[in-house]
Amino acid sequence: MQDAAPKPLHLIVACTENRVIGRGGRLPWHIAEDTAFFHTATAGQTVVLGRVCYETWPQVRSDGRHPVVISRNSALALPGVHVTPTFPSALAIADTLPGKIMICGGERIYTEALASGRPIRLHLTLIHTEITGDTFMPEWRHLSWREHSRRESADANYRYTFVELSLS
Repeated sequence: MQDAAPKPLHLIVACTENRVIGRGGRLPWHIAEDTAFFHTATAGQTVVLGRVCYETWPQVRSDGRHPVVISRNSALALPGVHVTPTFPSALAIADTLPGKIMICGGERIYTEALASGRPIRLHLTLIHTEITGDTFMPEWRHLSWREHSRRESADANYRYTFVELSLS
């Protein structure tokens, strides 16, 4: 019997036009519609994320999520939370867990996911502004994406676009 093919990776990210995804370990914006989208899209799924993302997301273990945290700090392991030191070992664990594999950041993890060679679906909230930050989404625009959906939206502070793209 052959092993099942590895699952595709679903990268879920909000970033600005200049690719900022964070500043000081936090999101440098608050967009309620994007937060709700993120929580709905990851509910019931396997979420792969780095230590900072894990420590700043109090709801990571709620709504049926299966967290896989990439960190050398094994003390982060709580019931239902897998901790592993590398991205490849995180994917090996994630492939055995239920649901989609949702890659939730940060920068290094998105970089490794884009270089993984696996099929990728990018769930992107592109915020149409430039913000100062210290954490960035790797450049993705040069890749040969196929667009599946696009929806424009705005709140009192920002215009943004929800886009779903795929790479095979």
